[in-house]
Amino acid sequence: MGAAGLVLAGCSPLGGGSADPSPSAQSTDGSTDVFTIKVGDCVNDSAAQGEVSTVPKADCAQPHDGEAYASITMADGDFPGPDAVKTQAEAGCTAQFNTFVGVDYGTSALSYSYYYPTVDSWAQGDREILCIVFDPVTRTVGTLKGAAR
Repeated sequence: MGAAGLVLAGCSPLGGGSADPSPSAQSTDGSTDVFTIKVGDCVNDSAAQGEVSTVPKADCAQPHDGEAYASITMADGDFPGPDAVKTQAEAGCTAQFNTFVGVDYGTSALSYSYYYPTVDSWAQGDREILCIVFDPVTRTVGTLKGAAR
């Protein structure tokens, strides 16, 4: 199973990493600023590709595409380049997968994608990689935390 990367554009309010249930900033059309998505938030982002700044946030109790399960903060400094960012994203999301889902990524029926900084968002302070777990066969209802599949 491979991981698909989604690129972010803009500035991320770093933090993430907590399962704080407080709502993220959401517009009236259901799109949420991607930089306000936190661990535990669910999204309908299966159509997202390329650079994105908003994604539809979903109620986790309703059918949804994915769930944010890990936030990784990259070290400050010069932008390391897209390949280095993707390498860190894949290593970090894979490492956190077992902790969240309850089984090793290599044996899981689930997959993951991630949002990561671009050169432009990096210049604005974005250092967050946000890992999203999803079922590649069907939409999910409820959390995948501890799903062990």
